[in-house]
Amino acid sequence: MTASDISENQHEYADSSPDSSAAFVGAVDLVLADALTAAAVGLHEARGRDDTLRTAVQLAEKIVPGADCAGISVVERTGSVSTVAWTDETVRVIDADASYGSWDGLRSAPVMRIDDTTAWEGCGPALAAANLRSGLFLRLRGRQRSFSVLTLYARKPQAFDDRAAHIARLLAAHIGIALETAAVQEQLAEAMHTRDVIGQATGILMGRLNIDAAQAFEHLVRASQQGNVKLRDIAARIVDAATPE
Repeated sequence: MTASDISENQHEYADSSPDSSAAFVGAVDLVLADALTAAAVGLHEARGRDDTLRTAVQLAEKIVPGADCAGISVVERTGSVSTVAWTDETVRVIDADASYGSWDGLRSAPVMRIDDTTAWEGCGPALAAANLRSGLFLRLRGRQRSFSVLTLYARKPQAFDDRAAHIARLLAAHIGIALETAAVQEQLAEAMHTRDVIGQATGILMGRLNIDAAQAFEHLVRASQQGNVKLRDIAARIVDAATPE
């Protein structure tokens, strides 16, 4: 379900009577609930972090009223900004060039809204030059040293009202949880792979040096410490060297 679907369904219930007004509000709430449910399902079905990011920005552009394009960027405490997903190339370029201070307010508040970018000292000049006149920025769940930002832009000023900001916050909550879940799944997959590689390397050393498993693992640890190389990288080198071409 998209933002246009919401708009079309709203008109079906437009009427001047009080009862019809109540029905209209209820219908809008139901359509929004359906849209957010569909978004949650779409995020859950995404495969991996990259697919989750792509799905997230596409959903944000479609569901949040007034949005013309969307992106997700990661803001590091050091000041660097990296754009990791976008629906329009302009978003990628502008967000990647954003300064740390542009979104610093999101550390203490979950939402920043810019009604007219021509009057904004942050990325305002670049956004106005790209004909993006409104901005809505939402902090997603993040680590202690960094946080992610969902950026929404519109080509007209004052495009995002309170309702749009509310919808964006609900969607941002879904996106934040989905990204954390994807990150945990990738960490688990990496841990499983690391365990398998270390196990293979341990077995190779046991056969090659005629030692037991504990001694083989200690051998790997010493090599890691002496060479200042991660244990999994040492193990991977041993496995690669023992694998026939």
